[in-house]
Amino acid sequence: MTVFYSPEDVKTKALLDFFGRQSVSGVTWNWQPVPKQQLFRRAIGRNRAALATKADWVWFTDCDLMFRDDCLDVLAEVLQGKKEALLFPAVERTTDLLAENNPMLQAGSTEPQVLDIDTTSFTSRQISKATGPLQIAHGDVCRAVGYCRNIGLYQQPVESFAKCHEDRAFRWLLRSQGEPISVPGVFRIRHVAKGRYSGNETRSKLRTWLRVWQSQRRDRKQGSGSAND
Repeated sequence: MTVFYSPEDVKTKALLDFFGRQSVSGVTWNWQPVPKQQLFRRAIGRNRAALATKADWVWFTDCDLMFRDDCLDVLAEVLQGKKEALLFPAVERTTDLLAENNPMLQAGSTEPQVLDIDTTSFTSRQISKATGPLQIAHGDVCRAVGYCRNIGLYQQPVESFAKCHEDRAFRWLLRSQGEPISVPGVFRIRHVAKGRYSGNETRSKLRTWLRVWQSQRRDRKQGSGSAND
């Protein structure tokens, strides 16, 4: 498991130090410190991971995704014999957009710890393409093309979080929206406030409102069902 982070973010560093001491069968921790300007451009870390990987498959994801019961074990079985360049889980289970004071988000705010999460409030979402946290790419493809390696804009550090369009470019480069696979246990926590929304308060509020509106519109379009469906 590779995580790119900025050492300036002391809370994240403490979290990674804590989990780095946890022994998990079959998992090797790989923490990669980078200047925050590189972290602000998502494709930079993903490109480094893609070019360096020795794995058969790479799951590009975000820090709010959880691989719960049987997810990775079933994934390993499903991937046997697969040759496609890009795959994605057909279903993920998500929360509504949670406010910062939501108990689920506050549970681990005091100190790093291993926590379970009540999943009864999660609902199922049908996925139609390999989006940012749900891109499972073939290792040979990663080693050959990286992650938007030859698109200069996406490999340039920036001074604040850049809007993440790289996943669209990655799909375009692979000429694939991805192929769906059936994998259980894919859960994602969604939250209203984004760490990247900083600076001008009015602009941040506008972007947050727009995020909520877009999420609600997407939910109505995709439809939702019980997490136990």
